Amino acid sequence: MSILPENSHWVEDEHRMFADMTKRFFADEMAPNIDSWVENGIVEREFWKKAGDAGIMSGAIEEAFGGVGGNISFDAITLYEQARLGDVNWGYGIQSIVMHYIANYGSDEQKTRWLPGLVSGDIIGAIAMTEPGTGSDLQAVKTFAERDGNQYRINGSKIFITNGKSADLVITVAKTDKNAGSRGVSLIVVEPDKTEGFSRGKPLKKLGMKGNDTCEMFYKDVKVPLTNLLGAEEGQGFYQLMKQLPWERLLIAIQALGAMDFVIAETVAYTQERKAFGKRVMDFQNTRFKLAECKTKAEILRSFTTDCIGRLIDGKLDAATASMAKYWSSEAQGQVVDECLQLFGGYGYMTEYPISRAYGDARVQRIYGGTNEIMKELIARSLDI
Repeated sequence: MSILPENSHWVEDEHRMFADMTKRFFADEMAPNIDSWVENGIVEREFWKKAGDAGIMSGAIEEAFGGVGGNISFDAITLYEQARLGDVNWGYGIQSIVMHYIANYGSDEQKTRWLPGLVSGDIIGAIAMTEPGTGSDLQAVKTFAERDGNQYRINGSKIFITNGKSADLVITVAKTDKNAGSRGVSLIVVEPDKTEGFSRGKPLKKLGMKGNDTCEMFYKDVKVPLTNLLGAEEGQGFYQLMKQLPWERLLIAIQALGAMDFVIAETVAYTQERKAFGKRVMDFQNTRFKLAECKTKAEILRSFTTDCIGRLIDGKLDAATASMAKYWSSEAQGQVVDECLQLFGGYGYMTEYPISRAYGDARVQRIYGGTNEIMKELIARSLDI
C-alpha cells in the first residue's frame, strides 16, 4: 500500500526512495513511541530533531532555506506514511502548513530566519486560526493587531491549536482593520519565547489525538515587529488562507487514506488469527464482505487523492475539488474504522488496541480544516445552482 501510483506524471524515483527512507525512519523512531506520546500528551522535541536530521521535513522546501528543493508531493509522502503507521500525534501536518505559508508569502529575510529551523525540527510551528466564538468563519475573528510605532500590539485568544504547547512560532490570524471584513485580516508571526503577554492554557483533553499538545492561546498586549507580517501589506491574510486551503484539505484526505490502510491491515491480521465457533473470524462471509467494502473505499480514495496531488503540483487543484477530497475521505475513514472496530468485537473497545485509538482519532477529521457541512456548501456553489 502506498500513496505513490505506478503510472503518474508526478512520481519519480526520488519519491520512492524518499518513501522508503521515511517508512524506515517511522518504523524505528515513531512506532516504539506512540504509546508514550498518548500517555504523556505530547511528542518530545527529540523526535522533531531526529526527523529533521533524517530529512523527513525537508522535501518541499528550497535548498537555499535548508530543504532539498522538491515539491509538495514529498510532504504528502511523509503524511501518508505517518498515518499508515497508525500515528496522528506528531503534528507534522501543521508544521507543513506553516512552512508553506512562510515559503509562499514570507520575505527572503523571513524565509532565511525561520525555514531552516522548521526543516531541522529546531522550530516547531503552529497556526492560530480558530477562536472560542468562531470556527470555519475566519472573517469573524476578533483577535486584533493594532499598530503601535514599529510594532503590532495583539490582543485576543485562540482555541484548539495543534502543537500549541510546543510551538516556537505561531502564525496568528488577526484583524488589522476591524471595519474591512475579509480585507481586514492579516497573518502575523508570533514567537512566544521572544515576547511578553503571550500565554497558553493547559493541554486540552480530547476524544482523539491524545498525544498531540493541543491548547488555547492568549494574547494580552503582545508586541511583535511590523516585519513579522506575512505578505507585502496588511489585509492579505484572508486571500493567503484561501489560497492555501486546497493543500490543507487535501492533507486531510492523505491522512485519511493512510489511516484506512492501517486499520484494514490491522483488522485483516486480527481476523486471520481470532477464532469463533471453531473457525477463523476471517472465514465468515460477513467478515470478508465487510473488509471487501472497506478495501474498495480505500482504493477509490487512493485514486482520487493521488489525482488531486498531481493537480496541486500543476496548480490546477480548485477549492471545490479539494473540498470533495476532504469531505469524502473523512466520511469514508469514519465508516471504515467503525466497520473494522466491529470486527474486533469487545477487544476493539479496549484502548490498548490501536483500532480503538484510530476510532477516536478519526472523528475530528470531519470537523477541522472546515467542517464537512461547510465542504458541502462549497461544493454546491461550484454547481452553479
